[in-house]
Amino acid sequence: MKTRHFKLSLVTALLFSTASITTLAQEPALDLHVQCTQTKLEDGNGERLIFADQAHIKLHGNTIDDFQWESSLFRTDHGHECSIDKDDQLLAEVTEKGWRISLKDAIATRTQRGYDFDRGYQCSIRVEREGEMVHIRPTCPALCGSRMNFTELKINTSNGQCEYQD
Repeated sequence: MKTRHFKLSLVTALLFSTASITTLAQEPALDLHVQCTQTKLEDGNGERLIFADQAHIKLHGNTIDDFQWESSLFRTDHGHECSIDKDDQLLAEVTEKGWRISLKDAIATRTQRGYDFDRGYQCSIRVEREGEMVHIRPTCPALCGSRMNFTELKINTSNGQCEYQD
């Protein structure tokens, strides 16, 4: 009978341990504020390009608490902008490295903005952690007017410095 009691206690202890691990595991979270600017010279004619990005990204697991990103490219005589925010009916999916943000209905979102030329309906933004860096990898032409895509960025979370990716 003692053996039976021991086995039961062991099974009970294992069940409680598993429950504790499950409740102790936390969903990934991110609260990121970004303000970046960089000036580059374009190859060829040497035209000056100014990249400017402003974002607030607040994620908790598969929940988007806040998401707002404006990504601009200014040339000598004109500018281009891409923008996305929480009101665009965003979906978040936790991945191995961070999150994948997508649109619930890219066609409706693009139409609502009044874009009258085809840029495609793809929109996926990967927000990935790499140590102290957060890498934002956009593939989202659907929310860009006359520009092909948002700018790819790496942000150092310890000092706020940005790196624009080519």
